Amino acid sequence: MPVQREQGRHPSRALVTALAFAWTLPALAARFHASAGAAAPDFTLRAFAGPNVRLSEHVGQVVVISFWGVGCDSCRGQLDALQRDFSRYRGQGLRVYGVEVADDQQEAQRFARGMHVTFPLLLDPAKTVARVYDIDNLPMTVLIDRDGKIRQVVRDFNEKSRQVWEDELRTLLAE
Repeated sequence: MPVQREQGRHPSRALVTALAFAWTLPALAARFHASAGAAAPDFTLRAFAGPNVRLSEHVGQVVVISFWGVGCDSCRGQLDALQRDFSRYRGQGLRVYGVEVADDQQEAQRFARGMHVTFPLLLDPAKTVARVYDIDNLPMTVLIDRDGKIRQVVRDFNEKSRQVWEDELRTLLAE
């Protein structure tokens, strides 16, 4: 007795779909999520002003990476707060980097010139680093310890989140 097929359906399509899904499983499982305890992925980015920055060159220092965008209202406040932290703690080994994730590079340049920060603001025009760090909200702040491990990820900026990251920052600097 012949096997009847539904009109227009080919068993090979279902097989191809299943194989394609199975093929992507290792990539999905290997996808990095910025979370406490994970090693911070290395990157090299060009600064708006100054030399390129490579994260791995700062092992032994506490590093704060702030992901920001032009259209993010709270990003300006967060960058100002990070400037105060940088001014206060840079002598203790603190490094701060602001990574832009804007679509419009000219607008990002204008925004950066309007910020009065002394730490480097970095360009991520292809959003490569933003994807590696799985940025899902702006601003997003990643605190990295002296061993290059992520210690805290803050996915917002308000007084409560600021206090949480400042407490963790003081802990990291004391270690």
